[in-house]
Amino acid sequence: MSNLKISCVIVDDEPMAINLVESYVEKTPFLTLKGKFNSAIEAMAFLMSNPVDLLFLDIQMPDLSGIEFSKMLPKETRIIFTTAFDHYALEGFKVEALDYLLKPFDYAEFLTAANKANHWFELVRGKEQSMLSAEKDFLFVKSEYKQLRIKLDDVLYFEGLKDYIKIWLKDNPKPILTIMSLKSLEEELPVSKFMRVHRSFIVALKSIELVERSQIVINNQRITVSEQYKATFTDFINSNSLN
Repeated sequence: MSNLKISCVIVDDEPMAINLVESYVEKTPFLTLKGKFNSAIEAMAFLMSNPVDLLFLDIQMPDLSGIEFSKMLPKETRIIFTTAFDHYALEGFKVEALDYLLKPFDYAEFLTAANKANHWFELVRGKEQSMLSAEKDFLFVKSEYKQLRIKLDDVLYFEGLKDYIKIWLKDNPKPILTIMSLKSLEEELPVSKFMRVHRSFIVALKSIELVERSQIVINNQRITVSEQYKATFTDFINSNSLN
């Protein structure tokens, strides 16, 4: 389950509409309300020093419409428009709104739009994390009271035990032992170079010598690809196959 939190603000000139959306936000676990405002101008002053991820933004408001306001926001701030007028839908999508809620809407409709935002931010933040991970070419791991620098290019595979990980390196007959969970390690590794193929194994993709049925061979060691990871691994094989 994702631990992603999306910060949001409600902007609407109708107090009842604000109260309704606020009640919906409060029952949605991945949304965190940072403010609610009766006008775009009030919201603008807040957002200058308190940027948020997502706006639930009414379109038809005095002084500054939601459409006009949306064009002033940074591209990182996404929008779900809320309005009583369906003829604004096209304008909403022109400014790349994530979704469009037509008043009156119930919680099911709200949650559908919120889930769309959640999916969008998961994709974006996942890409950002992958880019950060891809820059790494080494890790420091604690082993026998020392911090060892491990070159990722030297890793054959990681083997998870109960509270330990065995790090198997090329040209090294004995593994390095470190206290860490395989899940924590997986989050630190570049996805372009490593793949989890089993509850207990993460393999270096470039170290794979042979794939036979549901088994990978690395340095004469056979590692089973479990059902949970088989589809992802099969996609990797197919995308790198000549036939």
